[in-house]
Amino acid sequence: MGGHEPAVEKTHMNGATPPRCPYSRRAALLAPLAVASLLSVAATSPALAADRQPTVVELFTSQGCSSCPPANANLAALSQRPGILALSFGVTYWDKLGWADTFARRDYTARQIAYEGPLGEDAPFTPQVVVNGRASIVGSDLAALEGLIAATPPRPQGAPDVSLRPAAVEVGASAAPAGGADVWLVRYDPHRVDVPVRRGENGGRTLPHKNVVRDLVRLGRWTGVPVTLPVTAAPAGLRTAVLVQVPAGGPILAAATD
Repeated sequence: MGGHEPAVEKTHMNGATPPRCPYSRRAALLAPLAVASLLSVAATSPALAADRQPTVVELFTSQGCSSCPPANANLAALSQRPGILALSFGVTYWDKLGWADTFARRDYTARQIAYEGPLGEDAPFTPQVVVNGRASIVGSDLAALEGLIAATPPRPQGAPDVSLRPAAVEVGASAAPAGGADVWLVRYDPHRVDVPVRRGENGGRTLPHKNVVRDLVRLGRWTGVPVTLPVTAAPAGLRTAVLVQVPAGGPILAAATD
């Protein structure tokens, strides 16, 4: 290896001025080993591959973060691929540094924070991508992101079936984790949205966005027995997704989108 640190950056939430924080050399060395380990697990679990569902790729991003536009572009590219449910969550902790993200919400920030402990991260950062609630990576490196997606099992054995109806969500019977799982309703915009940013690190740029999450609602709890939860029609122009997820930043057990 050469004498330079890897160029991939992640920017942490840390007080008023989030510092630039490149991956350490140790992390860069260990990342390929982690991906190889996940690939080994996937290869020895044929039941997982045989019963595929959408791979959920969540990007936590901010219009005030100069490291985020490449990650936004990567998510947009992934959103075009079959079998990928790509979701863009705007976080709020950059808002006080000159530009308030037009899509950010505090509950999206809370969702990101909940992931950090289970995923072994020190603190929230942007741009962060979480795959199926099971693995985390800096979202600006498309090759590494694609490797992690390929290595992360999309559906755990015994996960429930999820059906998204016009007025209801149905979650089938299966073995549930202790305490059950949350059922989340997600509304997202599948269209490209261009946002002119007037201040902050991206001041003067127009940033494209794709699959921006516009609403996140906890519908109820799944405990292993079949459950039907009512839903209203999506607002015009938005699509709907459902996530069945272990609480407190746990893995996504099942997902569906319209």
